[in-house]
Amino acid sequence: MSQRQLCDLKLLLNRAFYPLFITGLSGSGKSTLAKVLYVRFMEMRARSVSLLDGDIVRKNLSSELNFSRDHRNLNVHRIGFVASEITKNRGIVICAPIAPYGQSRHTVREMILPYGGFIEVFMSTPLEICEQRDRKGIYAKARAGIMKGVTGIDDPYETPQSPELSIDTNQLTPTEAAQEIFLFLEEQGYIR
Repeated sequence: MSQRQLCDLKLLLNRAFYPLFITGLSGSGKSTLAKVLYVRFMEMRARSVSLLDGDIVRKNLSSELNFSRDHRNLNVHRIGFVASEITKNRGIVICAPIAPYGQSRHTVREMILPYGGFIEVFMSTPLEICEQRDRKGIYAKARAGIMKGVTGIDDPYETPQSPELSIDTNQLTPTEAAQEIFLFLEEQGYIR
């Protein structure tokens, strides 16, 4: 077998291991979808499953970081590193950060691809709907000028250019959105 064939075989085998990287505005449904997916994967009992929710990672892994562009990128980089380690060790990882900048999402993709596939899920829920769901009150504070640097208000969210999936939770329930993801995984040969 040639070196090229060995490399192709390795990539094919690694493709069975993948993170789901769910990105979108606060209130777009990332955490809710991630929790539904986590339960579904746990029910499959195929391999270990980890959930890296943006708020939980911020609290436990990146609590010293602020919300500057550099620190947001560092937070996403940390999530990517942990996800790559889980993927490398044949686990399933569901990541659900805002991850507002395209370059940091690209960096995470590049970190993980040597160990498996990468599935970016863009939560395309409109800002108006996210603001209506504003459980944390961040959009209201940003609109009132009390809070600065809020993604989607006075800090940009760079829409993914070619995500593997785009989901608008204004149009789908969390269960329906999870089903869309599982259908994609089956169609692409990630799960059977």
